[in-house]
Amino acid sequence: MAALQRYGRRTRWFHASVYVFTLVALGTGLWIQFGQEGRASFLARLLNRPDIVIHEDAGWVLVALAAASAIFGFRGIRTFVAESFTYGRGDGAWLAGWPRAALTGRFRRNEGHFDPGQRIANLVIAGGLLLLLISGTALIFIHGGSMFVRLAFIHRWAAILLTVVVAGHVVVASGVLPGYRGVWRSMHWGGRVKSETAERLWPAWLEQQGSRPNLPGEPQEAQGGSTVSDRSPTKGLNERS
Repeated sequence: MAALQRYGRRTRWFHASVYVFTLVALGTGLWIQFGQEGRASFLARLLNRPDIVIHEDAGWVLVALAAASAIFGFRGIRTFVAESFTYGRGDGAWLAGWPRAALTGRFRRNEGHFDPGQRIANLVIAGGLLLLLISGTALIFIHGGSMFVRLAFIHRWAAILLTVVVAGHVVVASGVLPGYRGVWRSMHWGGRVKSETAERLWPAWLEQQGSRPNLPGEPQEAQGGSTVSDRSPTKGLNERS
């Protein structure tokens, strides 16, 4: 089956790194939040480190990843934000029909690199991570007082919101829902996606890729001689991160 390159290797590794350390931070944070700090989690026993230390270390890694992406992938971030804030006239109808389409695969047409659901998830995940990193970093240096209480409140609820959205993202991205069958290939398994999957989920993006999909191993050329990755919102990350 013909396939298109949707994401490059560096983008996929960056995505994987962010999600691994986000899940570690969320997991250890929730473990501590539910009063288990005095009881070592499986990860703490595996690494022979306290959960609070693992939580803080994961947070620092995320800070480093955010800084690296801002320095080396500014163009990619700018395009990612612009694409995520895009709104089309049919987005409301697309969202209203999403529950049924997720089960049937009969999605309304949408425009752009991301579908309306992805755009919302992008903004919530990026915003939630930003809140967590800022509040978490501040909590390390502030001990007690009203500011500490406010920051802890923000940190806690941002973590809860992010946990819910990330869980939903994992379900959708895994392809277990009939409408999203095959979607996991776009960010995993070489970053390629079958043309039929792209036509179902991202028809406008598919139309931008040229006259035909690329077979595995073929040059990823689109109309005008440009590469498929040239049109990716994460192009800056692919080239410079």
